[in-house]
Amino acid sequence: MVYLYGSRSGSAPKLAATFDSEAQLLAYVRWATLYERDGLRKFEQGSPLVSCNEFNYSDEPLTDDDPETVEHNPTPSML
Repeated sequence: MVYLYGSRSGSAPKLAATFDSEAQLLAYVRWATLYERDGLRKFEQGSPLVSCNEFNYSDEPLTDDDPETVEHNPTPSML
C-alpha cells in the first residue's frame, strides 16, 4: 500500500488517501492537480487533497493517521 499525504505550507502532513501502487497514486495526483505555481498546487474540488497545497507519499505510514478512515484508490468518478 502507498500512503498519500497532503499539507498546507508549514503544517504537518495528514493522510489523505491510500493506493495499491505508486503508479495509481501519481496518476491520481496528476489528474487532481489543477495547477502548480512556485511548488504549491491547487487541487480539484472533491479530491482528498482539496484543502492542501503540497503532497508527499510513502510506502510506509509517516503519521499515526488511521488508513481505514481515508479513501482507498480514489478515482475521478468518485467525485
